[in-house]
Amino acid sequence: MSILERFKKHLNLIEYPDKNASWDVAGVLKNGYYKFDVKGLKKTSDSTACKEGSLSTKADKMVFEFHTKWVILDIEELHEYIKKHKLKDINLEDLISRLEWNMIIDK
Repeated sequence: MSILERFKKHLNLIEYPDKNASWDVAGVLKNGYYKFDVKGLKKTSDSTACKEGSLSTKADKMVFEFHTKWVILDIEELHEYIKKHKLKDINLEDLISRLEWNMIIDK
């Protein structure tokens, strides 16, 4: 089962983009309707996990999957943080502690 199939179980009123889009699924999570970037992590040559994103994405939230939880970040806040601190590589644990809007959902 894909990361998208696993994550969409947490959504209501699910929608998909009509064509190639920068978001993968939309729906209601808790009390809000959002477009989500639900692409999985990739391994780099030094065996660290990374996720690439674009500053021009139309997604509202970025989703990260771990064994026991989902971590969801607000893309607008993430982009502001990246621009303000002129970053290219970011540690997810740092983001969780520094960004105001994030959501952690236990599996």
